[in-house]
Amino acid sequence: MNGRSQRKRIYYGWYIAVALAITETVSYGVIVYAFTVFITPMEAELGWSRSAISGAFSLFFLVSGVFAFPVGYWLDKRGPRLLMTLCSVGATIIVLLWSQVSTLPEFLLVMALLGVCAAGILYEPAFTVIATWFRHNRGTAMAVVTFVAGLASTIFVPLTDALLVAYGWRQAVLILGLILGAITIPLNGLVLRRRPSDLGLSRDGESQMENPAGEKSIELGQVLRSRYFWILTMGFAFSTLSLYAVRFHIIPLLISIGIHPSSAAIASGAIGLMQVLGRMFFAPIERRVSSKTMAIGVFALATVSLAILMLGTSPILIMLFVALFGMAIGAHTLTRPLMVADSYDSAYFGRINSVMVIFVTVAITVAPFAAGIVFDLSGSYQPVLLMMTGFCILAVILISALPRHQ
Repeated sequence: MNGRSQRKRIYYGWYIAVALAITETVSYGVIVYAFTVFITPMEAELGWSRSAISGAFSLFFLVSGVFAFPVGYWLDKRGPRLLMTLCSVGATIIVLLWSQVSTLPEFLLVMALLGVCAAGILYEPAFTVIATWFRHNRGTAMAVVTFVAGLASTIFVPLTDALLVAYGWRQAVLILGLILGAITIPLNGLVLRRRPSDLGLSRDGESQMENPAGEKSIELGQVLRSRYFWILTMGFAFSTLSLYAVRFHIIPLLISIGIHPSSAAIASGAIGLMQVLGRMFFAPIERRVSSKTMAIGVFALATVSLAILMLGTSPILIMLFVALFGMAIGAHTLTRPLMVADSYDSAYFGRINSVMVIFVTVAITVAPFAAGIVFDLSGSYQPVLLMMTGFCILAVILISALPRHQ
């Protein structure tokens, strides 16, 4: 009877996955997606240029990428509870300070500090936690975390706009900071744990005597000297560059090919919803194929979507592009950490993943500017689409050519 009740007990890792789903949704909603709502009112009140404000956001991403490795090292050695809780506290304080900035240097400092904290509370540390607690159900757990967080923009953009209209941008930022702290600090502090063995468990709730099959015990230096790692990293860097360049420019891109501005905005929002759908399909498919096959499929899906966009502007083609492109972005978020977790010992996941994140972050930062430069030089988005399709094809080739992992 006692054994039967134990089998029915929910594995603690699932409580962690649900907690992370909530904290990621709020964190992305407040410190990433709400930013776009504040660009215009900050520009109007403070007199800063659009490029200066956007540059501060790029600084935020760059700093978060730089701090990915120390965060990954800490998570591997000490676990997530203290770090993610402190970063939630820090992010809350910094968002509150954001509401009081009056000069551009102050704002740049705030965004740089927010980038430091973001490195400890956004997807990458969450994926490290999931890799520590799950093996068989790793893809499903990651999908749980990102499925809810995929709705962050859907929830927080209209909420932020409503707060802006009701209270002005400074008060709106202040309220969002309080929401961030009230939700993320207690969840990170009370729910997160270092590793399953601290609770007498193993990953997925298995017996501690079970030796996880298929994991490779390997030193970090050996990983960073391997062809496998760098081919994998370059594959995801090129695919990220392609996806984010198009995603950032999607509204002006669609307008340039004759789509009405309001329809272009609707299409952009629909891509966000399709990202969630892509994550819904990810878990059941991931259980049936290898992570390498999954990555090739996701990159190929992105390639096909971009090719469709170059075929014409009929409503059917645009809807097909939106569906496939959105699903590719949604699945892409999960595929990289899954491949890292499947390829390496979870004891090194945080550090290995963080090195890859540095290159991916550079791709995210460069993508909008690179696409803008190509557009300025050519006067058209067609060369942009051709280049990004080429990068997707290159990513498919790189992942397909991965050597046998040792």
